Amino acid sequence: MKQFATITVIGRDKTGVIARVTNFLFEQRANIEALEEQVTRGRFSMTLQASWRHQDWHEPALRSGLERLAAALGMEITLRPTDPRRPQRCAIMVTREPHCLEALAQALQQGRLKTEPAVIIGNRPDLAPLAAKHGWPFVEIPWEQRDAAEQRALAELDAREVDFVILARFMKILSPNFVWRYKNKIINIHPSLLPSFPGPQAYRQAYEHGVKIAGVTAHFVSMHLDEGPVIAQASFPIRPSMSLKEIVAAGQRLEAVTLVKAVRLYLTKRLDVHWGVVKEV
Repeated sequence: MKQFATITVIGRDKTGVIARVTNFLFEQRANIEALEEQVTRGRFSMTLQASWRHQDWHEPALRSGLERLAAALGMEITLRPTDPRRPQRCAIMVTREPHCLEALAQALQQGRLKTEPAVIIGNRPDLAPLAAKHGWPFVEIPWEQRDAAEQRALAELDAREVDFVILARFMKILSPNFVWRYKNKIINIHPSLLPSFPGPQAYRQAYEHGVKIAGVTAHFVSMHLDEGPVIAQASFPIRPSMSLKEIVAAGQRLEAVTLVKAVRLYLTKRLDVHWGVVKEV
């Protein structure tokens, strides 16, 4: 059985970074499964998936070597091993609306989702009782200062060996610095049929524009607001007599179902992101 790991490299752009990292991994007998890099406003980001034969995996040597390489390059390099024998561990980020968290809890109890919630992170304390009801640790991280909050959240994810993140109506925007560390591993639910009506007031926009069909979109989070690769969508008709409150209620019911579907698809490893499009494989 192979050992897998994700390596992220983040820092000021400079020549030779990819070659230095991949050469080091070659020396460590790694097989590079996938590599994606990007330069945005002079900032270099790379996510690399690698695998090792069991006899070639030496984590202490790998970590110490990457630490030396990070110091030499003046960049941040992190290693996140994945044990293929255990269920993937998720973090669920929430604010105050309970419907998506409740749907995830029910799907987990029924065995429809094969994942282990490692932590619930809330920028408010509202859903702490719901997390406690299911025996999940809850960490409140106020989000007034985004940089500090994200550093705390990332530290929680690292300490709890989180593999992917679910945004269950988490009402804060994550920075590129956060998103890149979990490239195509952050699943969000948005209350519209993207690309229509991005932003926080999607149902109100649908109501005010008089659209006849509204819906929801589960997608991977990208560095651009509500523009990440789409995983699943669902729609519902808007009757002329429906009030905004009724539209919101109908949409929230669909949000819960569609988010669970997206997480299930992710966990079955049937998703591939190619040129910004999610495909089932």
